[in-house]
Amino acid sequence: MMSENEIRNLLRDARAVAVVGISDDPQRDSNGVARFLKRNGYDVIPVNPNLHSPVIDERPYASLRDIQGQVDVVQIFRRSEFVPKIVEDAIAIGARAIWMQLGVVNEAAAARAKEAGLMVVMDRCMAIEHRRLMRDAAHAQA
Repeated sequence: MMSENEIRNLLRDARAVAVVGISDDPQRDSNGVARFLKRNGYDVIPVNPNLHSPVIDERPYASLRDIQGQVDVVQIFRRSEFVPKIVEDAIAIGARAIWMQLGVVNEAAAARAKEAGLMVVMDRCMAIEHRRLMRDAAHAQA
């Protein structure tokens, strides 16, 4: 498991976040977290093969492998059994980290990602951790 300091550094250094399983429904957590990340300066890349119109004003992609350009963090809003394929795609595109949302746990996929050199955060919300850890970092600098 990554330490709080490692997670803070990842949140600070990451720029492009691919949100796999994003919904176009503003009431869904995936959409709310993506909007939060965008408001906080991240380049958010929606990934969902069922979406064909812009989501949070961004073009959606059918899969991670369709994305042109660097992806720092692959945030996963899919059920745990779908995580291994997403991890393989993240490895293939050279992502730096996998972030499994609250309730998403797949130990084998996490081990595979770590083995390939990716950072792994599991069963945590990126927005909650950003609020908590980046606020703490801002207070420490003040």
